[in-house]
Formats: sequence, C-alpha cells, structure tokens
Amino acid sequence: MCIEGLSRDSHGEETTRLLLHLPRTVVIIGMMGVGKTVIGQRLAARLHVPFFDSDAAVEALSGCTVCDFFALYGEKAFRERERQIVIHLLSQQICVISLGGGAFMDPQIRAVIKAQAVSVWLKANLDILVSRTTGRMYSPRPLLLQGNPRTVLNFLLKERSPIYATADISIDSTDGSCERIVECVATALAKHFDSVKAAS
Repeated sequence: MCIEGLSRDSHGEETTRLLLHLPRTVVIIGMMGVGKTVIGQRLAARLHVPFFDSDAAVEALSGCTVCDFFALYGEKAFRERERQIVIHLLSQQICVISLGGGAFMDPQIRAVIKAQAVSVWLKANLDILVSRTTGRMYSPRPLLLQGNPRTVLNFLLKERSPIYATADISIDSTDGSCERIVECVATALAKHFDSVKAAS
C-alpha cells in the first residue's frame, strides 16, 4: 500500500482515529539512511506509544557500537543478537520499532512481524541514501566500510528491495519533510487497519 496525494483533512481524520487505539506494533523497515529512526520517533510521539530502535537496543545490551560489534564479533553474531532483541521487543507492549537495514532480511524476524505487527517500508532512491550515509557528519556504517559506499548501497538496495516489498505498507520518503512523511505513514496505517477490520 503506497499512499500519495493525501489531503490535510484526510490526514487529520485518519490520524485522530488511529490515535484512539493502535491495535498492533508498527515496525519501520528500509535501507540505512532512509530515515527510519527519526520517522519512527515522531510517529511514536504522534501515536503516544513507546519507540525502540533495534540498533540502539543492540548497542545498549552489548556495551559497544554496532560498528564495534561488527569488528569484534562479525556480522553473523550481530544478526543473531539482533534477532533475539527484535523478537523480544515484539513480545512486549504495543510500540513503534525501527529496524536496522538488514534485520527484515531474516526469515524468522519477518515471520514474527507478520504474526504480531504491521510493517512499513520507507523507500528512497540511491542518491538520497548515499547523501545521508556518507561524509563526516554521519556515523560510520559497518557494511559501507567494505567497499565504495555507493557501490555497496546499490548492491544492498537491489538485494533487499524484493524482500522489503513484502511489507504491509510502503511509503516513498524521497521527497517531503519529516512531518509530511509521518502524516503519510499514520494515514496509511489507519487505512490498513480499517481494511483488516473490514475483512475480518
């Protein structure tokens, strides 16, 4: 489901209704640099539910950054820790969760999300991803240290997009302010939950 061209009135009506009761946890997925954390934080504030970032949760539990975890223990160990944390978060109270870019590629994580939550894919083009993940102002991304960042991002985008596309909702975050994207996500969620309710 991709929501575009929504009016301000429709945003307000749908968002107000969604604020009354969020029936499932919302999981924000997508590539590194797409804005999952900032959109997730603002969406959680809008919906008055807790927010969790899976990478931040891994760092808190491990006592080191994601980049250091990769360097010390490798990607396989990171994915195992990530899986444990994400499944734990999904078993808790209803909330908004921002997933690391590779987490949704894990079949077990996808299965638990499908059973217990609603997934939202934030999309952006390669140029946007490169601009948001490279340069001095950005923290290093472990996977981007393995080669030319643009080449790595292009490979990951092509590899992951077919899996990301299985999400319940997709939102193009290439253009527009954070507020606009949050509005689109909230409205899409309301429409999704309405359709699920109508079909049950």
